[in-house]
Amino acid sequence: MNVEPLVVRTREPAGARPVELDRRSIENVHLGSIAVVSADGGLVAWAGDPEVSTFTRSTLKPFQALPFVRDDGPARCGWTSRQVALACASHSGEAMHVEQVAAMLASVDCDAGHLQCGCHVPGWYAALGRTPPGDESWSALQHNCSGKHAGFLAACRLAGEAVERYLDPASPLQRRVASTVADLAGRSLDDLPWGTDGCSAPNFALPLSTLAGLYARLAQGRAAAVEGDSLEVLFDAMTGHPDLVSGTARSDLALMALAPGDWVTKIGADGVQAIGIRSAGLGIAIKIADGDRDALYCVVMDVLRQLGLLDEAGAVRLAGERWYRTTVRNARGNETGRIVAAFAMRAGQAGFASRLPSSFSK
Repeated sequence: MNVEPLVVRTREPAGARPVELDRRSIENVHLGSIAVVSADGGLVAWAGDPEVSTFTRSTLKPFQALPFVRDDGPARCGWTSRQVALACASHSGEAMHVEQVAAMLASVDCDAGHLQCGCHVPGWYAALGRTPPGDESWSALQHNCSGKHAGFLAACRLAGEAVERYLDPASPLQRRVASTVADLAGRSLDDLPWGTDGCSAPNFALPLSTLAGLYARLAQGRAAAVEGDSLEVLFDAMTGHPDLVSGTARSDLALMALAPGDWVTKIGADGVQAIGIRSAGLGIAIKIADGDRDALYCVVMDVLRQLGLLDEAGAVRLAGERWYRTTVRNARGNETGRIVAAFAMRAGQAGFASRLPSSFSK
């Protein structure tokens, strides 16, 4: 795996306020890889190893929902675009999320007891910097993946399949999901490594460039050569309701709000991020090798800058978000270090200039 340093964390020497990076003491180095791919599959830019095998985690959710959408599942279940967005979400367990997921389940004669994702502290506590109460109990509805699982259950109901087996990799539903992902990725099922995700659902490993290509196609929606109409439904739902895809004070909401109807983004656990840019015809996939979330956010910002997709106003806006941290402070509020991007992307075979629209800086 040819990963490379993407981010360093520096710590200031005692008694000094240095300006230059090379005068700081480097404390941590975060390795990773980046792939930027055009809608036709060409590698536009990269860093590290663009072909590194990457467990896709929650970035796969739109494509796990694809068979249900292709079968006209949302219309048959009476689901709105908001509920389709929840099927692609890693939500924060806020009331707006829980209410929608409960309605999704009720539409197919299911309830929280049918969910096999488990439960955890709702993510909105961490997103807003609040401490959860010690005596609270949580429902599976508040699990960040409950919308995806509601989509799985709905797909089973429509197909007349046993809902009890909806997470079984050998079930008809999960075989359809695997076949869909393999087809989109241009791989055989035998060449699609899989494992179990944090929510107990089957998930797959793909080359990073392939994941970027999937998001380039998702961003193209109806214009995509394969699955265009279904991808358009997913793209519209995610970009139309980014608050449901993520949640208050979350990164995917902030990124999609910068370019409404143009950027579709999805974070995954352990340092994975995928972004599709409709206007540029690009997909971006990032993997931080050690899964560090602060490093991931720093890299996302710098990738967008290097591609000319993030202007100064957008950068300032994102820098003000709670989740974005480049200054490290101790318990007294003193600055003790910085998180610094330490990479320069290389042009792929086609190069930046031939792939990015002329309206973007090169």
